[in-house]
Amino acid sequence: MRRRERNSVRWTLPKGTPNPGETLEETALREVGEETGLNVRIVEPLTSIEYRFVLDGARIHKTVHYWLMEPTGGDLADHDHEFEQVRWVAFDEAPALLTFETERELVAVAAQRLGGRPPAGTLDEEPAT
Repeated sequence: MRRRERNSVRWTLPKGTPNPGETLEETALREVGEETGLNVRIVEPLTSIEYRFVLDGARIHKTVHYWLMEPTGGDLADHDHEFEQVRWVAFDEAPALLTFETERELVAVAAQRLGGRPPAGTLDEEPAT
């Protein structure tokens, strides 16, 4: 997903904050659906990434839990419009696109687990605007 922030463009994987009473899995499914427009199912857990940043003078520590997922329906055109563009890309394209090294490493792990093949039921690699 591509988003402009201040003077930069960032490509990132979907992520979000749990709603009260929501499990990590429920959060992941909801956030991926909201941010990408896709309906997905969880195949297996991947890993978590921790990072820190400063927002409005406050130091934030965040842990993001990632899951290997496959689409079951939906449409990239229905993505959250806080993002300029949402794309489904091949594993070999992701390293050049993703902004953060931790996410590039995560995609490499997912590709390795799948033997370099996308999960069953994946979409065509068409960009959505």
